[in-house]
Amino acid sequence: MKYKWASRHGQGNKMKGHRMWIRVHVNVLLCCAILLGATAVSAEVQRTPRSVEIWHDLASGPISFAARQIAEALQANGYSVSRKSLKRMSDTGQSLGIVLAVSDADVRKELARYGARSVSKLAPQGYGIRTTGRGRYWIIGADERGTMYGGLDVAELVRIEKGLSGVTEKEHKPSILRRGIKFNIPLDARTPSYDDTGDAAQNNYVEMWNFAFWQEFLDDMARYRYNTLTLWNPHPFPSLIKLEKYPDVALEDICVTTLTPTYESGAWRDPMFVSPDVLKNLRVVKKMTMDEKIEFWRRVMRYAKNRGIDIYFITWNVLMNSVEGKYGITNDQDNLKTIAYLRESVREMILTYPLLAGIGVTAGENMKQRNDEFSKEKWLWKTYGMGILDAKKEQPDRSVRFIHRVWQTGMGEVMKDFGAGYPDPFEVSFKYARAHMYSSPKPPFSKSLLKEMAQHKVKCWWNLRNDDIFNFRWGDPEYVRAFLSNLPPEELTAGYHMGSDGYVWAREFTSLEPETPRQLEIEKHWYKFMLWGRLGYDLELQRDFFEKVLLMRFPEAEATSLYDAWATASKIVPLVNRFHWCNWDFMWAVEGCFDQRKGFHTVRDFITTKPMQDSGLMSIPEYLVRRLQNRPIESGTPDHVAEELKEYARASLREVGAIRSGTTQMSKELRLTLADIEAMSHLGNYYASKILGAIQLHSFEQSHDPENKVAAVRDLLEAQKHWQEYAAVANSLYRPQLLARTRELDWTKILDDVKNDVEIARSAE
Repeated sequence: MKYKWASRHGQGNKMKGHRMWIRVHVNVLLCCAILLGATAVSAEVQRTPRSVEIWHDLASGPISFAARQIAEALQANGYSVSRKSLKRMSDTGQSLGIVLAVSDADVRKELARYGARSVSKLAPQGYGIRTTGRGRYWIIGADERGTMYGGLDVAELVRIEKGLSGVTEKEHKPSILRRGIKFNIPLDARTPSYDDTGDAAQNNYVEMWNFAFWQEFLDDMARYRYNTLTLWNPHPFPSLIKLEKYPDVALEDICVTTLTPTYESGAWRDPMFVSPDVLKNLRVVKKMTMDEKIEFWRRVMRYAKNRGIDIYFITWNVLMNSVEGKYGITNDQDNLKTIAYLRESVREMILTYPLLAGIGVTAGENMKQRNDEFSKEKWLWKTYGMGILDAKKEQPDRSVRFIHRVWQTGMGEVMKDFGAGYPDPFEVSFKYARAHMYSSPKPPFSKSLLKEMAQHKVKCWWNLRNDDIFNFRWGDPEYVRAFLSNLPPEELTAGYHMGSDGYVWAREFTSLEPETPRQLEIEKHWYKFMLWGRLGYDLELQRDFFEKVLLMRFPEAEATSLYDAWATASKIVPLVNRFHWCNWDFMWAVEGCFDQRKGFHTVRDFITTKPMQDSGLMSIPEYLVRRLQNRPIESGTPDHVAEELKEYARASLREVGAIRSGTTQMSKELRLTLADIEAMSHLGNYYASKILGAIQLHSFEQSHDPENKVAAVRDLLEAQKHWQEYAAVANSLYRPQLLARTRELDWTKILDDVKNDVEIARSAE
């Protein structure tokens, strides 16, 4: 190696150049030594697990849960972990240290010693993460929930980044304070939920009394940032409490019925009531005393509390299932014995379960509109209101949050006869998107209610009803973000609870490739549940986060393609629902193209049924009238809807094909997920062709142009082909099932109805 600067700068610089030559060579040697040493250290680190100490309040259930999640994530990535009491926190020495604390009061001195910024003014359930370059991380929450959520955030980052490198300083607060799941709970054939006609309920009675089920379910709820579980049952009390004055009411054991439910059977015609035929055909599936049942639910509620989750029971009225006829109790609104019994039941429910966060009611279903002392709201006050007040006399410090549904009643009556006298937090609940949350991200149905709520200064729980998608895995982050962003403002929103009346989201029962034991629905549909919970907590989560989550779950797939395929196919059902709008669950099941009363929705139904109000979409008759009159036609026409559905299907099928061809070793879960996406895509093509066929059929009936008839037959034959493709994929994944609010979902049998659409077009005159 020669350096020429000595000759350039004269003889006087020869010695200087020589010294520099020596220095350069020494530095090169030092760098080589450092690199060799670093390589040796790196190899040693790979051989020896890195040590992490996690300091937290060992007595806190929520924080301990988060600490365990962090520990498991670290251990999965080669770290050794020890968990220690926050009360005995010391310098971590050579170990990495993670501290979980509620407020920074306990760790303020340590933050200052390490030169870390303090955390203050956190919102409830909020948290801050602090770190330095010295191997110390602090997770500080406004409360136990906030600390837990911060810990779960860190655990997730460790899994995504395969270490602690992704943990950076941040602060978070919840976008929506209460994020819940609506769970219709079939406790027993004698105390069913509403509606237990379907196979989902019939297959899950025992699971409601399986503690392992609730452990897994509540763990997932916490991971997805839900903090509220509302359990819905018309008359749960006989399965949950003992009453000294009514000893024959409490129900020992768990029973199912040996009858096979059908939507046509008289025994199941009215899902609100337990029929005598059901009660005559009971079978015990689990032996339990009432004391064991009570301890079971106390244990479930303790576990929920340790995951930061509040539990509520919400009822329908007046429905004295399993009790009617005992002690003079009936379903009559003016029966004083019924009122006395229910008041005692509510009181005992509160006293029996100290961790029950609240109770909710429905003023309807089996209540008459009266203007006397037995009006709906006066009756509810005499039963639920007075029952809670009776309990508070014995537990004066007890707070029982009350949720009053605005259903078959009015806000004025609710506030005058119930809400005004209730001593604890009082809120209402409303079906925000009727029965179809997968429709529009901005449903128009709450406008008048919002004015009344503002007048009475009351907040609302938005009841998000999914009576749309039961089988196929759904996932569109931007739809969820738009939907939750459009909820009314914080001063009017108590929270939301998401769930179904026509399905029990417990353990799946239809898969043709089941796990052992069968998967929980919250695990099978993990992406959907995660989206509604995580975006409810943090609306700012962006696409790159969800792509990382998908890559973590499916490392064998290209995350961008999977995100696009899933999100695009998931746009199909909302668009179909907006175009073919039916308010309530019994009126429409999009996966089967039928309803409860008349069955299959034919091509003529697609002509006559109007789009969702304020959706910007146009019905087929309106579209043809405008076209005939040469009136301006904006976007949202039926043919545009059909083309949009086709494009969603094309794009998602293209991405699914690319993932399949580019993945050499595919996990079972990814394979089934892609099949669900494919099924939804074929369903989109079916509805697109059906809408086009309906346009042509109605055009023929208006103009009698034979070309329109030929086109209608052609489009409906194309629809038939797509249904066959849809059925082939669906039948390869799932067995048929009876849906509670409609009828049997059997894709092969429905094909006969699909073919009949072609005959309707051929026979048109």
